[in-house]
Parts: sequence; C-alpha cells; structure tokens
Amino acid sequence: MLLDSIVTSSLDMTTMLILCLSAMVLGGLTSLVYMKTGRYTKSFVSSLAALPLITTVVILVVNGNLGTGIAVAGAFSLVRFRSNTGSAREILAIFLAMSLGLCLGGGYLGIAVLLFVFCALMVLLLQQLNFGREKTFERQLKISIPETLDYTGLFDETLKKYTESFSLERVRTTDMGSMYELTYQVTLPSECPSRALLDEIRTVNGNLPVSVGRVSNVTEAL
Repeated sequence: MLLDSIVTSSLDMTTMLILCLSAMVLGGLTSLVYMKTGRYTKSFVSSLAALPLITTVVILVVNGNLGTGIAVAGAFSLVRFRSNTGSAREILAIFLAMSLGLCLGGGYLGIAVLLFVFCALMVLLLQQLNFGREKTFERQLKISIPETLDYTGLFDETLKKYTESFSLERVRTTDMGSMYELTYQVTLPSECPSRALLDEIRTVNGNLPVSVGRVSNVTEAL
C-alpha cells in the first residue's frame, strides 16, 4: 500500500536511490516554500534543501541497529552549533525537513509526500490569509528636544490626537548634554505613522530628529 514502508530487512541499492532522490526533491520543494513565505538567506535555504537527504541516509544506516544508532548519536553530540536563535519560521522549516528525512529513512515515501503537501498547503494558505497579523501597531517613537524645553507632558496632547495609547519609556541626554532624547511606546491606528503627527512634533521640538520604528525587543521566536 501507499503508506507502507518500502524498506525491507535487507536494504538494496534501488530502494536507497529512490529514497535519496525523493529526499532531494522534497528538500528542494521545502526550500521553495520557505522562500515564498518571507525573507531568506542563500546558506539557510541550501542547508534546508540538503537536510532531508542527510537525515534519510543517517536513518537508513541505523536501520534498527542499536549499536550503530548509539554511535551516530555520539557523533552528532560532538557537533556544536554556534548561531543566533532562529525565528519561529526557521524552526518550523527545520522540523519539517527533519520529519521528511525521518519518514524517508523509515521507507515511508507516501507519508513523506503527504506530510509535505499538507504542510506546504497550510503554510501558503495562512500566508495568503495574513493569519496572525497584528491588529494594533506597537511602535517606538524617539524625539530629540533641546535641553531648554521641559519634556514633562510636552507631547501629550499631540500623541493623544494621533495614537491609540502611549507611554514615556525612557529619557536620556545626547550631544554632551545639550539635548534630550525621549523614547515613547506608542500604539498607532495604522502601520505607518501619520504625516500630521510628525509635523506637529517637529513644530514643537524645533525640527530636531524624530524617528518611528518597530519595538526592538519584540522577536519572532518559539
């Protein structure tokens, strides 16, 4: 049947070639789906494409042999990864690639194909529907003012007019103490700040620098 394993007790060359070629195809398709859903780097998508093949071969080599399995686990434990924490999207792609390799390593070609098809359809559908997109837009607003101005409540009326909520998070001196930099946490009604908001702030602060950006401590991780 389609969902049965094609691996027997004695692995033959034809079966191994079929599984390795399937791993290469599914790995490449997984990379293509990942590239369709957002930003990517060449090194990551290349590694993602090769990951199912590597996993498949490792599982085929183990193939129920306890001693080989322990030896492989010990070899992999010697590998130390030094990299930044991956995003949720990267971790999901790695788990999918590993799962495909595990299915193919066990000989379950049909299950591997179904897993890829359903995961790819789900990810692409959620991407098209903008599932989980933020409804409120948390942003960080930085305003520079001269030291001669009293910053207490200076921009409250303006921020009440153009934001849904705001709070003053930090005040620090810049330019050898000649200016203050005010950092606000604001919730905007739309993704882009209003031009009128920036114009009113610039009128009050004497056309000194004003910046609006994403909140730096928000990370997309599991």
